Amino acid sequence: MADAAKIQNVARRIAEVSKNGTGVVAVVSAMGDSTDDLIELARSVSKQPSPRELDLLLSTGELVSCTLLTMALKDLGREAVSLSGSQAGIHTDTSYGRARIDRVDTARMLKELGEGRIVVVAGFQGITEDEDITTLGRGGSDTTAVALAAALEADRCEIYTDVDGIYTADPRIVPEARKLDEIGYDEMLELANYGAKMHPRAIELGSVYRVPIYVASSFNQTPGTLIHDLIRENADKKEMENRIKVTGIACTTNVAKITVRSVPDRPGVAAALFEPLAQSGISVDTIVQNTGEDRTTDISFTVSGDDLTAALAKVGELTKGIGAASMTSAANLAAVSVVGSGMQHTPGYASRMFRVLADGNVNIDMITTSEIRISCIIKAEQAQEAVRLLHRGFRLDEIE
Repeated sequence: MADAAKIQNVARRIAEVSKNGTGVVAVVSAMGDSTDDLIELARSVSKQPSPRELDLLLSTGELVSCTLLTMALKDLGREAVSLSGSQAGIHTDTSYGRARIDRVDTARMLKELGEGRIVVVAGFQGITEDEDITTLGRGGSDTTAVALAAALEADRCEIYTDVDGIYTADPRIVPEARKLDEIGYDEMLELANYGAKMHPRAIELGSVYRVPIYVASSFNQTPGTLIHDLIRENADKKEMENRIKVTGIACTTNVAKITVRSVPDRPGVAAALFEPLAQSGISVDTIVQNTGEDRTTDISFTVSGDDLTAALAKVGELTKGIGAASMTSAANLAAVSVVGSGMQHTPGYASRMFRVLADGNVNIDMITTSEIRISCIIKAEQAQEAVRLLHRGFRLDEIE
């Protein structure tokens, strides 16, 4: 959606799908870097733009692409109508800049579909009960698309973007990375949380409402990747426990670490530290606590690099209250992760990851795991090499 030619190309793709009578609801994002441009413009006139006014401003980016795409569809002889998020019935909470969808009123969309129109919806936005415009935050258009697919009980949600599917690693970092034909919701959610292209909120919605999500390129007809309930749908196949153990390698940069030292080891201290951070809208990821013989503990945790300044200010306020001795911080870190549902209850994957990184002289700062993921916090400058090492180390470049 970056320019007029690409909008016309998208219009042709949508028109072709609709020719066989398939009802189509298309969700669009803003053109090119228009959202970033609007943020920069806002900050040029206000040091601290009002969150409400900023959301209203940012919502205009999607309205531009939404209306232009509808015009292009009409020029192709297709009946179409553009709808803002509020017109499409997307109701959200009041968390400006990162609103979450409460419900979707499908009446207007169903009416337009029933009259044979293609419905083009502005993504990334919704409306509160007080009729204020909100935006959904990063990846908001993906989230909008999956939410509408769920509400409309669509056969599936298709997301066309600048990549042609989900890969075993970022192909810009690992040229040998393979595109996956399919992947399960759980694995995709872990990859998305740790740097893959899709936004986690979209995957969460797809998983909860069992909406298959197909990711492909908007520039060509190359087959993409289907994100669906892979384990359940493949339950009758012969692979069973011998299915692939590791699906992909993910990496996210712009990670920062804060360590609070010599905290009294007593009940409620962690809550006193992390609850205020959550109330300030600061998301915490990896948490490591080490208790010493002197009945004090060091608590280390990671936040987004963008949140480091605000997190340090908040933790600084809390340090004396919780009885901590001091705090330190480190920026320019990254999280590199090995993900795969087949890793559950299977020994050896953590040790292999650690050995691969050690042989590559990559030092591990922190470690966190889930049932299907192992993540290591490392220096950001070593992140790309770590991804390449792990991709080779787990033989993901080999053809199945």
